[in-house]
Amino acid sequence: MTAPHGALSLVQTTWSPAGAPPVDDQAALAGHPLDALLTRLRRPDPSTGEIRDGYRIWRRDSPAQQAFEGIEYYDYDPAWVIPGRFELVDEDRLVPFEHMKDAGATRAVAVPGDLVFQLEGTEYRLSAFDAGYEDRALLQLVFADRTNGVESYGAGRFLYLDLPDSGRMLTPGDSIPLAIDFNRATVPPCGFSDQMNCPLPPLQNRLPFPVRAGEKRVRYAEGFEL
Repeated sequence: MTAPHGALSLVQTTWSPAGAPPVDDQAALAGHPLDALLTRLRRPDPSTGEIRDGYRIWRRDSPAQQAFEGIEYYDYDPAWVIPGRFELVDEDRLVPFEHMKDAGATRAVAVPGDLVFQLEGTEYRLSAFDAGYEDRALLQLVFADRTNGVESYGAGRFLYLDLPDSGRMLTPGDSIPLAIDFNRATVPPCGFSDQMNCPLPPLQNRLPFPVRAGEKRVRYAEGFEL
């Protein structure tokens, strides 16, 4: 998070109107120091579906970088390593996810399966993104629990899980055993920059109990707020 392209360095995210050409580099970087970094974005508009171009500016002298003191976290607790399974669903299933800066609009995101586990006799079924890249099979869970806004980051937390190789082609309804280690829960990027636009936990991913494991929230110098 403290790297040149880390979330603490992000100071600006700007989108052009749909159909408008991208802002040129010189105009985008105007008023920023010479070591500022520029990256490009492109996405469909959440409301209209029209393609929009955007850019981000990253600065090592950002206010968040200067105020950052650390990440608060819970002590490791083996009780929060919960045996569960990843259950494949219909590959065409879409789940509506609201994002923090989309003014209540939702984006239909393909969710290939559910993370299923039991706690104190109750089964929970949470929707997980496919976050795999290159040769790594990875799931991303966006979840909320009763610690949010009290002990942990208010908008929820992320959890990444490696998906074990089943050794065979899975079909809808098949499942793979895996351990759900909530000790690896992290503060999402929007806890480090107000220019990030994080997905919010859908209703089925909002747990009705506190998960006192993993990262809690970002600690900044007294008086600083994103």
